[in-house]
Amino acid sequence: MSDTVNLASLSDALAGTPFAGKIEHLQSVPSTNQLALEAAQAGAPHGSVWIADEQTAGRGRGGHQWLSVPGDGLYVSILLRPKMSVAEALWLSLAAGLAAHTAISRVTGLRPDIRWPNDLLLNRKKCGGILVETSAAASRPDTVATLRFAVIGIGINVNHEAFPHELQSLATSLRQETGKLSSRQEVLTALLQALHLQISSLETELNASPTDAPLLMRFAAASTWVSGKRVSVDESGGYTGLTSGLDSRGFLLVAGDDGLLHTVLSGGVREAAPAT
Repeated sequence: MSDTVNLASLSDALAGTPFAGKIEHLQSVPSTNQLALEAAQAGAPHGSVWIADEQTAGRGRGGHQWLSVPGDGLYVSILLRPKMSVAEALWLSLAAGLAAHTAISRVTGLRPDIRWPNDLLLNRKKCGGILVETSAAASRPDTVATLRFAVIGIGINVNHEAFPHELQSLATSLRQETGKLSSRQEVLTALLQALHLQISSLETELNASPTDAPLLMRFAAASTWVSGKRVSVDESGGYTGLTSGLDSRGFLLVAGDDGLLHTVLSGGVREAAPAT
């Protein structure tokens, strides 16, 4: 299978979205997110996209590195300038997770789970992750802080045939799960189309207009981690408990074994052994 990125056909497929004609394809970069952040500071427009065949210093949430095999994975960063408050930035992560979930399902028929807030899992192994980095606009003390821009970085293990020994029990790829190669271009096209729809729906919802299904409801339907999952959380000294839905801001609630209802603010959620 030829798996090169064809920018002309990609732009045609994205007609009607803010991404058409704004995609840059690079062979190797340290980090697409870093590239996008620098471009955002320099005034790059809403909808700009950077895709790389390889990242030499890709990073995930919490500063974790992301394994990048040249040509096997999808490494992409999208610059958005949404009209929303800083307090609503988490919703971009949830929307991006849903977009990636949709893209993988559309191209492969697989149904990835989403570990809150935005890890993509297949057979309980990680096949993708999302890192959203934002910048706030200057505001007065009596006004709500708004976003100046957001960079959504998405990494998906597409055609990785194998992983290092230390990652074999933790990571997987679309190829490993389906037994066949997938087109990175098809995954990218489906991803950006789905992201456009998710962000459009989110902006409509945040403008207090009615939607068929609110974002938090859509996320809960796509993730088994939102309710009834026994987890361990590494913040606030660490605790275990049962997930109990999302609060109105999109943060995960956990009914702790300590009898308290915790709000997870920064991720670090992992499956825990059953209570004894």
